[in-house]
Amino acid sequence: MTGRAPLTGASVWLGPEMASSTRWIRDLPAGAADEIDAALQAVRRKGLAWHQITRADFPLPTLDALFEDIAEELENGCGMVKLRGVPVARYDEAALQQIYFGIGTHVGAPVFQNRRGELMRGIRDEGGDLGQRYGQIEGKGDGKPFLSSYARTLSNGRLRFHTDRTDVVSLLCVRQAKSGGVSKICSSAAVHNAFLQRRPDLLEVMFQDFWRSRLGEESDKAETVYPLPIFGVRDGRFTSHYSLTYIEAAELVPGVPKLTAAQREAIDMLMALSEELCFEMTLAPGDIQFLNSHVTYHGRTPFEDDKAAGQDRLLLRLWLSMPNNRALPAGHEVLWGSIDAGVRRGGIAQVT
Repeated sequence: MTGRAPLTGASVWLGPEMASSTRWIRDLPAGAADEIDAALQAVRRKGLAWHQITRADFPLPTLDALFEDIAEELENGCGMVKLRGVPVARYDEAALQQIYFGIGTHVGAPVFQNRRGELMRGIRDEGGDLGQRYGQIEGKGDGKPFLSSYARTLSNGRLRFHTDRTDVVSLLCVRQAKSGGVSKICSSAAVHNAFLQRRPDLLEVMFQDFWRSRLGEESDKAETVYPLPIFGVRDGRFTSHYSLTYIEAAELVPGVPKLTAAQREAIDMLMALSEELCFEMTLAPGDIQFLNSHVTYHGRTPFEDDKAAGQDRLLLRLWLSMPNNRALPAGHEVLWGSIDAGVRRGGIAQVT
């Protein structure tokens, strides 16, 4: 038996209900495109690169209420928002970087996505030897290198359900692929409740430490490891941080404790439940997806590009620390830096 109670509130949802709901969808209002363009011209007159833009540099006065509503839905609502209507066809990629970063500063504070100062990433199939460029582990027994999470993101392959190291991960769709590249999203709070209902013994395992490696975004070496539970609760507020790739990488490091049989069973159940409880959605050009990493998992199906037809998938990604973020459990400092509510946190520490 366990003394844990089911999680409640809007962040607990099932895929089919969200697939037919509009509560998580927002549209840019009439006139927003002109306001965005005016803000773009303002930063260009100042000669600002996209990463130099602050909220004050990119004024969007009629949209402040919309951005506050988005932040509220992300933290205290269902934990996801799709904002539609960014006029991506008007602009080249350089201008879209300025626009997207400017919008991002109105929702949260962009944080670093790797140890060398990356604040925005273009998510596209880069092909080639991704492991050598972005991190891999050799000699794991099957003759194939183990690719870091960073490398996998920049391929056209499937991405398993996971969270990012940030309060909110945001994606602007610039172009979609010829086929595939479908987003899969589920409520990690609903996964928690399914554990409680079906296997409360394994739920307790999810609150125990799992070793993870910082290979990829955070370190050149897989040997840089740390322990952290997959589930945590503080003051009734849930958080989950999970990526199987980091756990698998840690298991390949000599001296790191191997997963127990119960931990392996719990991970298998987490992956099965995520698939069972998720829904699928395809981002259209001009859509921005916002996901609260504490209460959602996300994944991606494989995709196929057709560059000649202009169907080569490109998403721009921001990681946002949110001004209204929740307090986190003791011990989560190892990942987040700070566990207090309402403070800037998350992202990747920089090389000094």
